[in-house]
Amino acid sequence: MVNFGILATLEAKIGKEHEVATFLKSALPLVEAEPGTVSWFAIRMSSSTFGIFDVFHDEAGRDAHLAGEVAKALMAKVPELFSQPPKIEKVDVLASKLG
Repeated sequence: MVNFGILATLEAKIGKEHEVATFLKSALPLVEAEPGTVSWFAIRMSSSTFGIFDVFHDEAGRDAHLAGEVAKALMAKVPELFSQPPKIEKVDVLASKLG
């Protein structure tokens, strides 16, 4: 069972929406290399608002992801792509259905 999650909300700069979508899609291979990340989703919530939702079996997996390559790449892109810093929240998963 997955008990731990991350919900990140990202607001693209005006005119950078396509680049944000491309960046998020390009992060998939980095996440696939993380054994502690059970599921990872890059989502679009509106024309300029994007999100990342991922789940983990334990806090160690979540902490490793937050310190991993995707997080580093995301933070490096903040000045270029985002109108504000990402809102990153640790969440508890109450129930889930995977695969």
